[in-house]
Amino acid sequence: MYERKESYQAPQQWGASPSPSRGKRFLGLLGEVLQTLIIAVGLFLIVNLVTARIRVEGNSMEPSLHDGEFVVVNRLSMYWQEPRRGDIVVFHFPLDRTRRYIKRVIGLPGDVVSIQDGVVYINGIELNEPYIAETPKYTGEWEIGLSEVFVLGDNRNASSDSQNWGNLDQDDIIGKAVLVYWPPREISLIPHYDLAVAAQE
Repeated sequence: MYERKESYQAPQQWGASPSPSRGKRFLGLLGEVLQTLIIAVGLFLIVNLVTARIRVEGNSMEPSLHDGEFVVVNRLSMYWQEPRRGDIVVFHFPLDRTRRYIKRVIGLPGDVVSIQDGVVYINGIELNEPYIAETPKYTGEWEIGLSEVFVLGDNRNASSDSQNWGNLDQDDIIGKAVLVYWPPREISLIPHYDLAVAAQE
């Protein structure tokens, strides 16, 4: 006679879990944290290679930029193209390379820049400048070398710039200022005027 055998399975105790052990779960969590940290550090390094940040100090760039504003600088811009007349650039101050200055490019390699009666001339052509605080009260003439630019602050009579300490070597340029990111109420792209046509007409 056939005899049926019934198997017996002990009931699962409360609190028991079929999930991996605590050690495996901890290692999995640790791996995720490390992966997140590596990605964050990588992004941080990339951002710092591509951009720089600078705090505007003083009023030499008013009315375009103001004291205390923080600005993002595009480091790659100088690799993509040569500085253009009207660009606002950040650079190592030639007389003290530990300091960073921010000014506007006025003269390009090979130019002759002259300032007379409050007007800036490029190769004898008057430069139209809608961004300055007031016309310059100084006069002078400067020849720009083949690897140099001539930079001025927009607040012409309250700026230490090329009219004081000479032309700027292009190798000292860190990059092009592109964005004000602090304080929040001032967040905006920085306008760059294309002055090439005005200077070559």
